[in-house]
Amino acid sequence: MATKPAFQHWSYAEFERLPDDGNRYEVIAGELVVSPSPGTQHQTIFGELFPLLKSFVRANGLGNVLASPTDILFAEGDYLVPDLVFVRSERTDIISARGVEGPPDLVVEILSHSTAFRDRGIKRERYARFGVPEYWIIDPRTQQMEVYRLAEDASRPAVVVSGRFEWQPRPGGPTLAVEMAELFRGLD
Repeated sequence: MATKPAFQHWSYAEFERLPDDGNRYEVIAGELVVSPSPGTQHQTIFGELFPLLKSFVRANGLGNVLASPTDILFAEGDYLVPDLVFVRSERTDIISARGVEGPPDLVVEILSHSTAFRDRGIKRERYARFGVPEYWIIDPRTQQMEVYRLAEDASRPAVVVSGRFEWQPRPGGPTLAVEMAELFRGLD
């Protein structure tokens, strides 16, 4: 009969001491999760999306876009490391030297084989629980993006995009058009 290991309470100081060995370490609902480095499809999409979001946000004075590895510190025992986060300019006080200490306005995860179940499950649940309003999951396999409006319905995406997606981080503000074909360029 297998026994469940004893629960370990992870302080942020303990979390910070985990090795910088190419793996991604997260503490989700008090449990340590280790993922290998992302694969080339993941990194190809990341390489397209990050500069697109960063330049749009900077050009319009909307806030900050941060890339992984950036720790999102929700509470003791909840330290997540998404691929990208956006924090609106009026909320940048939640960004510290340690990471983002509160819910970002947007979280983006690009699926990898080893993370897909977690990104769509426990991480989506944690983002909703801690008040992240918008969550994008980008799937290299289907070449689609699931857009969750977590306060409205955390269990189902509001939109599944395979063509063009328009993002407006501030109501009535500037709009970024994201062509999905551009994000997935180079995957075939």
